[in-house]
Amino acid sequence: MINFFIHKFVKDYEKIENAQVRTSYGVLASMIGIFCNVLLFAGKITVGLVMNSISVMADAFNNLSDAASSVIGFVGVKMASKPADQDHPFGHGRIEYIAALIVSFLVIEVGLTFFKNAIGKIRQPEDLTFSLISVLVLLASIAVKLWIGYFNRILGKRVNSTVMLATATDAMGDVITTSATILSILFYYFTGINIDGYVGIAVALVVIWAGIGIAKDTLEPLIGEAVDPEVYRLITDMVERYDGILGSHDLIVHNYGPTRSLASIHAEVPSDVDIEVSHEIIDKIERDVARELGIFLVIHMDPVAIRDGRTAEVKKSVAAVVQEIDNRLTIHDFRMVDGEQQINLIFDVVVPYTYQGKELTKLQLNIIEKVSALDSRYHCVMTLEKSYVAEVETK
Repeated sequence: MINFFIHKFVKDYEKIENAQVRTSYGVLASMIGIFCNVLLFAGKITVGLVMNSISVMADAFNNLSDAASSVIGFVGVKMASKPADQDHPFGHGRIEYIAALIVSFLVIEVGLTFFKNAIGKIRQPEDLTFSLISVLVLLASIAVKLWIGYFNRILGKRVNSTVMLATATDAMGDVITTSATILSILFYYFTGINIDGYVGIAVALVVIWAGIGIAKDTLEPLIGEAVDPEVYRLITDMVERYDGILGSHDLIVHNYGPTRSLASIHAEVPSDVDIEVSHEIIDKIERDVARELGIFLVIHMDPVAIRDGRTAEVKKSVAAVVQEIDNRLTIHDFRMVDGEQQINLIFDVVVPYTYQGKELTKLQLNIIEKVSALDSRYHCVMTLEKSYVAEVETK
């Protein structure tokens, strides 16, 4: 059924890199979300009023907020598709993140409202009216929400949409809350004990937690998150595969929306090669990355003396010393300025974010001490810097 909707309503659905096609995916997801959630709200609010159940009504208004979220998602996707202009040369893609953030606030607000109502229900409990038809309506709503969640997750992953993935997460939260509501109704039917208020609190907390999760996922690209390790490998592998490039470092990626990224990287080139030759290679890489990866890449050239055997040996020795201190440390931009009484070793050290304050100073002194032990004439002129790449979590 998902493929039917995509093929029916998304023209050129396979060209997901096209901004208009991506917008069509967003419009499709929003319209289906609005229709389904309004339908679920109507069914659940009727059941809630008939049964006098705060947990069912909370679930109903949660669906209404989901419909409002779909409207916001629709507006956000349409606005994010606007082309770049004089005031916004990088486009309007981040509007989609802002739309997802507004969705998260709506979800949290609904959860807080019904948390308050559930507390009142516990203080002044009211009898429930059991209805088999009502339970069947709620079970049907679970099936619909499962499908909406799956639908948005498939589309969200296909076009890398934060709003759709947030909607998918919210839908799965709705499945949990509706399931809890059904359990409370069945518990009352078989035991006569009314736990509707307590389940209402649980439902509200799940809704609030889902909203917080959506906000967190949305804020990260807005604040500026580290480069994904897979993206890092993709870009660096492509840059380093060209003849004339010895290595790369200091990759930074700036996100201006799901379909627009700008990046900069330092590429090491042989110092004895004509600068115009190296520049031509750099230009070709930038064009190829833009065409193949859709990333606007700016490359800074770092000349490296590859035929200076002594510099290479000293660099190798310094790298070994740094690795001995902490195997997470790496060096780059190594240069050596020779002298009779003092030999300046100029290099950068990439350190993990776990090094802060006094630990950084201690690390720097430790490197200086150990490098000086190799040769008393060595004088370290180093810069400690942090990586822009997200660390891979190890289990």
